[in-house]
Amino acid sequence: MLNKKIEKKINEQINEELFSAYLYLAMSAYCEDINLPGFANWMNVQFEEEQFHAMKFINYINERGGRVELEAIEKPQVKWEDMIDVFEATLEHEQHITSKINAIVDLALEERDHATVSFLNWYVDEQVEEENTAEGILDQLKMIDGKGNGMLMMDKEMAARTFTAPTE
Repeated sequence: MLNKKIEKKINEQINEELFSAYLYLAMSAYCEDINLPGFANWMNVQFEEEQFHAMKFINYINERGGRVELEAIEKPQVKWEDMIDVFEATLEHEQHITSKINAIVDLALEERDHATVSFLNWYVDEQVEEENTAEGILDQLKMIDGKGNGMLMMDKEMAARTFTAPTE
């Protein structure tokens, strides 16, 4: 049976993951609006990943005999200044999610819930990758000042990204 304090925190995290999906969908729409379909694709893949993350949490609660309680999803930001601004927001958001995951890990350790700690290790590793990727793209955008031929090259590169659900 899932500890009630941990169940509550994981339910909160489900909302965080669904908000993340919603945020990336808004970013995708912004990218489409400014005619960067490759970046829009990249954000759509992020959207799919975040939905996968939420479902993984939902499945875990169910497997442990807990109860999933969904809450309203906050409206995301819908406008940014440019792609540098988008990826600064992306990195900041991923850092926020990392702090939330770490807080659940801390609680699971405190509650001596080793199964939850083991489950959350996947998310800890995933967040390292998420932050690294966002920071790398942000660095590249800054190198080209978010303009010119470099933007077109990056947009083409972003178009190649696809979502494949991890098999673990």
